[in-house]
Amino acid sequence: MEYSFLGKKISGPFTVGSGILTTDVNILEKVAKEIPEIGIITTKSIGPVAKEGNREPIIAEYNPGSFVNAVGLTNPGAEEFSKQLFNLRIPNNKFLLISIFGSNKEDFVNIAQKLLAYADGFELNFSCPHAQGYGMAIGKTEEAIREITRAVRALGKPVIPKLTPNVPNIGSLAKAAVEGGADAITAINTVGPGSVMINQKPVLSNKIGGLSGKAIIPIGLKCVKEIRDFVGSEIPIIAMGGISTARDIENYQASGANYFGIGSALAGMDFWQLKNYFKELLLDMEYKKNNASRFLNRELGMKYFKFKVHEKIDLASDLFLLKLGVNFNVKPGQFVFLWLPEKGEKPFSVLDDEPLTFLIHKKGCFTEDLSKLKTGEEVYVRGPYGKTPNVKKKVLLVGGGSGIAALYLFAKKNECVSLIGARDKNHIAFLNEFEKFGKVYVTTQDGSLGEKGFVSDILPKILEEEKPDFCINCGPKEMITKVLEIEEKFLIKERIFSSVEFLTKCGIGLCGSCASSKGYRNCVDGTFFNSDQI
Repeated sequence: MEYSFLGKKISGPFTVGSGILTTDVNILEKVAKEIPEIGIITTKSIGPVAKEGNREPIIAEYNPGSFVNAVGLTNPGAEEFSKQLFNLRIPNNKFLLISIFGSNKEDFVNIAQKLLAYADGFELNFSCPHAQGYGMAIGKTEEAIREITRAVRALGKPVIPKLTPNVPNIGSLAKAAVEGGADAITAINTVGPGSVMINQKPVLSNKIGGLSGKAIIPIGLKCVKEIRDFVGSEIPIIAMGGISTARDIENYQASGANYFGIGSALAGMDFWQLKNYFKELLLDMEYKKNNASRFLNRELGMKYFKFKVHEKIDLASDLFLLKLGVNFNVKPGQFVFLWLPEKGEKPFSVLDDEPLTFLIHKKGCFTEDLSKLKTGEEVYVRGPYGKTPNVKKKVLLVGGGSGIAALYLFAKKNECVSLIGARDKNHIAFLNEFEKFGKVYVTTQDGSLGEKGFVSDILPKILEEEKPDFCINCGPKEMITKVLEIEEKFLIKERIFSSVEFLTKCGIGLCGSCASSKGYRNCVDGTFFNSDQI
């Protein structure tokens, strides 16, 4: 079947909602090249200047398949994003829809001008429910929508306003957008804002966020129907809001939608699952089936478990062990999030699961807060996340600094040789425990323990003597780059797995913050990758 959107032939009827998945240009390019069913490629919302967004937690699951989120319009700014788009290469049968936001007409026009050369069209974000001064704050009046739409449309590219459901008159707002020159309408954004609380404490750092997922389908259907009634039959509508199955799509079609955005349903899917989900979803639409639902993840690990600190051991001024005194089922290579209510949340590798133990490097406000915890005080855990590399026979573990935290579970469950490096002896943790499960080599930069230097200095000799079947690496990116160059002279890359530190915020593959340069997401595709995936 052939598809087109606003005069351009496209490969499929789907898009992914702005702010989900295709938020990094590397993921965007990979999706565009490898998932033909997604014909409209929507970017994250781009503002006038760089915006860091909210600190974690940025997302919580309030019912199965339904979420509250407040990412905070994280983006690099229009100037930087235009540089990123310069090297973007996507197929000709994709419609690149660049989402933009601003606080006034001038903002929208200036951003669009900077990105004009790359866009097939602009989505105008009139709908974010939790960002002060942006989104819904300026998208509530017909006059503002009409004026801004007209100004951006005057630049010559198609314009698709994205409208908020949090108004009593979404139909009249859509009509005002069309009067301003809108070529299509996107409906809807998240509902709300709302809040999720655990033990009387808000989960999100922003306290409130937009509601998404299955629970908002009735609102999405209502809004699309109202928009269609107001704008007539000629204006295309991109519908989104809880869509996950072909039945949802049929209901949106009956309400007046032409194209379909998927968002929360993608939670937890790795890239292979993502590809097959969209393939099956299109077939389900054609043959009235429900096969795509098998890719929907029912268990995402979003539940918080409350534990008490059993012991904290300071190893150095910036390094400590945190033991929670309970066993926790974690596979080698997986990680969890630690959450302190109203202080924040960060991901950590699990050093040991019996009892649950973390090796934590103090390098920011949150890890400083963790370092101040005392015996008996509470911390919350969610997860685990990530995959376990398929290794067997003899495995060489190579860890640098706090990167060794991701390796000990491998040592417990495989025939291993370990190579551990750090700046000095005080930063070498769990040495006695590693030695229980195999031979251990140690390097320190100051020579205070083991051989003086870096792990890469003695790695060739160890590879020659030990002849491992697999290598597992974890540490700083500079270390990983050096050891990979050495290891790939001894082993094929499919037998070498490496983990580097990525910015990881949601843990379930939605926010895209942990993208590798090849477009994989660390939280669902990793955390350990071959060299051609990093």
